[in-house]
Amino acid sequence: MNHSERMKCEALKDRITTAEAAATLIRSGMTLGTSGFTPTGYPKAVPAALAARFQKEKGCCINLYTGASVGKGLDGALAEAGAINRRMPYQTNTTVRKKLNQRDIRYSDIHLSHFAQEIRYGFYGKVDVALVEALEITEEGHIVPTTSVGASPVFISQAETVIVEINTRKPLSLKGMHDIYQPQDPPHRQPIPLVNPEDRIGTTAIPCDPTKIKAIVFTDLEDDPISFTAADEDSQQIARHLISFFQQEVMAGRLPEQLLPLQSGVGSVANAVLKGMSDSPFKNLVFYSEVIQDNVLDLLDNGTFRFASGTSFTLSPEGFDRLYANMAQYRNQIMLRPMEISNNPEIIRRIGSIAMNTAIEADIFGNVNSTHIMGRRMMNGIGGSGDFARAGYLSIFATPSMAKGGAISAIVPMVSHVDHTEHDVKVIVTEQGLADLRGLSPWERAESVIENCAHPDYRPALRDYLAAGMKEPGHTAQLMHEALSWHQRFEETGTMKP
Repeated sequence: MNHSERMKCEALKDRITTAEAAATLIRSGMTLGTSGFTPTGYPKAVPAALAARFQKEKGCCINLYTGASVGKGLDGALAEAGAINRRMPYQTNTTVRKKLNQRDIRYSDIHLSHFAQEIRYGFYGKVDVALVEALEITEEGHIVPTTSVGASPVFISQAETVIVEINTRKPLSLKGMHDIYQPQDPPHRQPIPLVNPEDRIGTTAIPCDPTKIKAIVFTDLEDDPISFTAADEDSQQIARHLISFFQQEVMAGRLPEQLLPLQSGVGSVANAVLKGMSDSPFKNLVFYSEVIQDNVLDLLDNGTFRFASGTSFTLSPEGFDRLYANMAQYRNQIMLRPMEISNNPEIIRRIGSIAMNTAIEADIFGNVNSTHIMGRRMMNGIGGSGDFARAGYLSIFATPSMAKGGAISAIVPMVSHVDHTEHDVKVIVTEQGLADLRGLSPWERAESVIENCAHPDYRPALRDYLAAGMKEPGHTAQLMHEALSWHQRFEETGTMKP
């Protein structure tokens, strides 16, 4: 294999080695920080070799830090080997989820905008090894990322040892789409000089001291394929409610005709909302978010979006084929940044982001649970939803009004776990309708959520709950002895219905 096209630093050519040899640099008890974000651009060959070794060397464990979720060949394989002690800041793997809910893995669910700076602050100890996927290593020894940036810059800057997987499967045409910028830490921090999402403020490669690069592995491996569920009628109806709301906001003068930069979480509901924008009257919009999904490419193609900024390409195989075939167009319309920038509250507030995220459940007073099933079982994590909800111009949470065939109401008297308080939730929307909670008192919020968002099967019980609460003195009409009774009923009987 001719390595010169992608390995341009002459001083590092003697570091080229096998995945198995590189994996020996990672020892039990170490903290490993890897590239990857929902789940693309993550290393593959070295984690496979490490997991195989740890399968044989029983009792070995590492702390695994990533940008967000990664492929099953990374955290999934290490979890199956029983080799993860601590996991941060986000995950979606089924094996990891099972083990963290069994408390076999110590999982910290962290706001993504906090994570990189808190690594630099030393809050989580030192990073021993950074393991990152790259397009190429430059003449200076700097590292060009592939299809995600995530937390790679902070891992590379903080780690004592850097291992690079150069993935020749990823085309070199991706080079130039990255904008790498790392803020200084207090007390020396300056304002981040990004005023418009289209602004370029950094470099196209991640700075790296080449003496820290101890191993370079060439690979030709695909990311795990990503598939997206087609939008169902409920999701499409949620999208219609939101588009109508945006039109009303424009008419009222609270939003400009081209809206403000949009952010969208991941999942079928979020995808449906983005897809619904294609049928809206809004054009020439800007997308400032975390992940670039297939629907974002659609919206760029049809003129709904003019520009998209994120930290990761989270595309289906067909989406990647489309991206790579049209790089001349997309390289002027898309930019990938570190998650410390894509999720930065300073920037989110400055540009006036419209934050659209999904909820597992919401209560009638406006609190949202994004992470836990029945208050105990972790699903994935808060991800970046809190970054955008707290700092955004508008914070919107969407969810179907029911789950499990109607056995669960997503609108409850009190959420079983709070990720986003009523102070950070401006709008709740289900297929039933939309509740605009801005400026409302607690009982007004409850009335709006019940009448606009709850499923008709559950509205009478919610009305009864609120009526009983209003008979008691206090600001919020909550009944402590009944607040979580719906969840208890489900666990005892299999349904929340009385």
